[in-house]
Amino acid sequence: MDGLKDILALLPYTRPFLFVDSLEAISENGVEGSYRFREDEFFYKGHFKGNPVTPGVILTECMAQIGVVCLGIYLMAEKASEEMQIALSHNEVDFYKAVYPGETVRIFSEKEYFRFNKLKCKVKMLNENDEIVCKGSISGMIVPQAI
Repeated sequence: MDGLKDILALLPYTRPFLFVDSLEAISENGVEGSYRFREDEFFYKGHFKGNPVTPGVILTECMAQIGVVCLGIYLMAEKASEEMQIALSHNEVDFYKAVYPGETVRIFSEKEYFRFNKLKCKVKMLNENDEIVCKGSISGMIVPQAI
């Protein structure tokens, strides 16, 4: 794998369900990336009337895409392909701040373990003021190719 762009190309998501704009750093131990929640995101139309707020499930998905999926693709570099199967297996996330349309968040993920294709990470999301938006633990299973 030649770099961060290769990882982004292997993500199994497209808009409107892609929540990764960039990866700033990645290593065997973790990843840092960011995403800007655009004003026209599909989920703002109904969450909430007159006061759009990013749903917690979307914040969790953003942390999972950057903090677990991107890191998993990196860790499985020799086996990574577009046919990879990726599934969230567990998450426990605490929420502290709201994220509004137009805000950019940064995700920091630290690998806790990677065994038998299961990756568990400590993940946190910071807003533009470097305040913790949410943090927790997210695990996923990564299978190199479709069965």
